[in-house]
Amino acid sequence: MKPSARKELFNRVESLMNQYCEGCFLHQQLKREGGRRRAHRFCISECTIGERLQEYGEKLK
Repeated sequence: MKPSARKELFNRVESLMNQYCEGCFLHQQLKREGGRRRAHRFCISECTIGERLQEYGEKLK
């Protein structure tokens, strides 16, 4: 993968996280109710933004 393509993927990931993940109310609520692990698991397996981030991660391999 070209360095410019990698950089573009990193920029997309950062943009998504800044737009949707920073200050996410659902993540904060799940963290209070079930702990950090439960909130993180939700973000990875059920959140649509988390799924998109995983797709970008796969492309970076």
